[in-house]
Amino acid sequence: MQAEIITIGDEILIGQIVDTNSQWLGQRLNQIGISVYQITSIQDEKSHIIKALDEAMANVDIIILTGGLGPTKDDLTKLTLAEYFQDTLVRNADIEIHIKKLFARIKYRYTAMDMEQAMLPSKAKILRNDLGTASGMWFEHGSKVIVSLPGVPNEMKGLMKSWVLPGLQSAFQLPYVLHRTIHTFGMGESRVAHRLEQWEDALPDYLKLAYLPSYGRVRLRLSARGENLERLEAGLKSEISRLKELIEDIYVGEEDETSLALSVNRLLRARQQTLSLAESCTGGDISKKLTTEPGASQFLKGGVVAYNAEIKKKFLHVPAAMIKKFTVVSAEVAREMALQCQKRFETDYAIATTGNAGPTIDDTDKTVGVVFIAIASPKGVLVKEFFFGKPREKVIERASLKALELLRKEILKNNKNSLSD
Repeated sequence: MQAEIITIGDEILIGQIVDTNSQWLGQRLNQIGISVYQITSIQDEKSHIIKALDEAMANVDIIILTGGLGPTKDDLTKLTLAEYFQDTLVRNADIEIHIKKLFARIKYRYTAMDMEQAMLPSKAKILRNDLGTASGMWFEHGSKVIVSLPGVPNEMKGLMKSWVLPGLQSAFQLPYVLHRTIHTFGMGESRVAHRLEQWEDALPDYLKLAYLPSYGRVRLRLSARGENLERLEAGLKSEISRLKELIEDIYVGEEDETSLALSVNRLLRARQQTLSLAESCTGGDISKKLTTEPGASQFLKGGVVAYNAEIKKKFLHVPAAMIKKFTVVSAEVAREMALQCQKRFETDYAIATTGNAGPTIDDTDKTVGVVFIAIASPKGVLVKEFFFGKPREKVIERASLKALELLRKEILKNNKNSLSD
């Protein structure tokens, strides 16, 4: 069973808003066994809507349209759909009462333009929108289902959950689709794939592996699809167990552990250990990642964004002679930043970052993209040099994730053996 998502609105095409609706719709449709064949974004223009509908009708079983259902003249979806299905708009008394109640609740005056929202196609099943005035519409054309929804995200999601997803599950015989996602850090996609090649080739035909790489990490999504739920669950459980054995050294977590910061969070809390931060080139990004996760106050004592050399000297007590000799972007300065941060905040661990995020190199002899990361632990200091390239955003993101990755490894290592570079 295949679907196409059609998003309608000039605001998407000119980049005024980001189309998050399609991402959400794709996820929810996939969860009930419907594959998204294509996502199309078009102008709120009659001929474009008709052309998109014609093409989708030839390719898929289900069409989901979002947008263009407002009361103003530039919203043409409802009128175009009525014409497309040779229908007429009629006043829907139940929807009119619903809209009037909404307006009374927020003390808005009900106008003639608002009344137009109660004018709806006579052949469609009308989906009442409890969060707004734009009703959803469900059309059936032969074996095809066409659903039109408002573009406002919370309204679209409300209608999908209340009406559309249950309706599709009732209308079609859909397969079961199960997903499990494993999170890995510290190894590139091609190297992970090489390690898993034999295991992946031997997977049963109802299981598929997908690689989802991003800065510093690779997510491995194992999907099971079929008619026998017990078989899918058993196969998925068995293969996930084998997969974890193959990637034990880079495995971080599964499903809810979507961030490296959460893994660090849990490790430090479980061991009742503390952390402080001395960030230069990362500009507080590591702190932001850590404090996004709940429970950070139990292990994160504090930190300093020592972006300027004077702050490194005055607050972190990095010797001026050291900075003059090695420059601020150096292993020596990173090490001293971590040690002084650990000392000043009285923590078990400290992270220090210093580097050139670009586009200029300031007062250093290191090229743009070079970053030094130091991890001070109860057993010593680890310092590593990295080259993260360009642009600036990439350097900051990769440096932050690499720092958390190094910290995680040090926490695990220090609970087993002594530190070694």
